[in-house]
Amino acid sequence: MATKTLEDLFHETLKDIYYAERKILKALPKMARGAQDEKLKAAFLQHKDETEVQVERLQQVFEIIGKRPRAKTCPAIDGIVEEGEEIMEEFKGSPALDAGLLAAAQAVEHYEISRYGTLRAWARQLGYMEAVKLLEQTLAEESKTDEALTTLAEKAVNAAAQKQAA
Repeated sequence: MATKTLEDLFHETLKDIYYAERKILKALPKMARGAQDEKLKAAFLQHKDETEVQVERLQQVFEIIGKRPRAKTCPAIDGIVEEGEEIMEEFKGSPALDAGLLAAAQAVEHYEISRYGTLRAWARQLGYMEAVKLLEQTLAEESKTDEALTTLAEKAVNAAAQKQAA
């Protein structure tokens, strides 16, 4: 068996996040429909638009490394998305629904931030400087989305969930 390299690991992780982004593209409209808070709905739809561009960037990274864009099942994102779906079912109509959806969305963001940070570091190590730029763009967007979700949670959604329950 041939020794696996950092190049192999980079490619496998790229396939993982490609799968994750495409899975997220399908989940975001459902989350937007399930959300009660208009700002949260808008945030989900805005992130869907961003995610479409991020998928295109990933396709460019595949091209840079001379590989065909291919997804590899990512059990981690499957689990996170499944948790979000469970929240939508279990808390439908509940004051806590939006807080739960927001938390699920942040779990997705944290996973993506971790993956993109790692891929950027490996791309730099492997000398894929064009890929580094693309991955940095996406990493910055994911971080910005996470910050926006945190602000929305702290300024509106969590308080609304608590107030309605009281």
